[in-house]
Amino acid sequence: MIKVLVNGAKGRMGSLVASTVRGDSSLQLVGETDLGDDLRARILAAQAEVVVDFTHPDAAAKNTEIIFQAGAHPVVGTTGFKPEEIQRLQELASRLGRGGLIAPNFAIGVILMMKFAAEAARYFPDLEIIELHHNQKADAPSGTAIKTAEWIHAKRDQKPQGSLVHEKQTIPGVRGGRCQEIPIHSVRLPGMVAHQEVLLGGQGQFLTIRHDALSRECYMPGVLLAIKRVKGLKGLMYGLENILEL
Repeated sequence: MIKVLVNGAKGRMGSLVASTVRGDSSLQLVGETDLGDDLRARILAAQAEVVVDFTHPDAAAKNTEIIFQAGAHPVVGTTGFKPEEIQRLQELASRLGRGGLIAPNFAIGVILMMKFAAEAARYFPDLEIIELHHNQKADAPSGTAIKTAEWIHAKRDQKPQGSLVHEKQTIPGVRGGRCQEIPIHSVRLPGMVAHQEVLLGGQGQFLTIRHDALSRECYMPGVLLAIKRVKGLKGLMYGLENILEL
């Protein structure tokens, strides 16, 4: 039985993770922590083997470091990591010889969406990403959108992103931000959960690949899978695809 502590347990995702862990006979929920708690002390006291973190982008990197140094394996769903933070944490995991996982998105359907979009981008080099989330999401663009752009960039053989030669933005930023030269547009509205579409345009044709998370329960199969596999990982992995057989 794997001993699991959930950090951010008072939040919507954290409370759902805690409830899901309780319902799995192969897991034991040994702790629930949140803002103001001494995370390291609670991990040590509970002898937690895996710590799931769904907190805030400003605290995610520090929390992951604490989890590693306390002797546990992090499973992190908090987004907003900077590339240099991920690299630093991967170096720490390597020094400690301990596995961990940071995943911008735990929905298996999202991973498939990114994989399909990356394959399609080999034939449709001109594309844009639109990500839509609830209005309480702290970071923009989403970690999923950034990960999608990075995955596409790695797959499309360095084909250049097309652009309008005479394009002029009369409102700064109206064409979105860019990651790996791919435009990303972020929408934040109440009533939404998490949605993303990749729009690919070609001569005489147009392809849309979209994923919709209709409730937060869609993330739980991925979270459970990560909890059960993270101890076997070598180093800190970035992305749920690293533990899926794609």
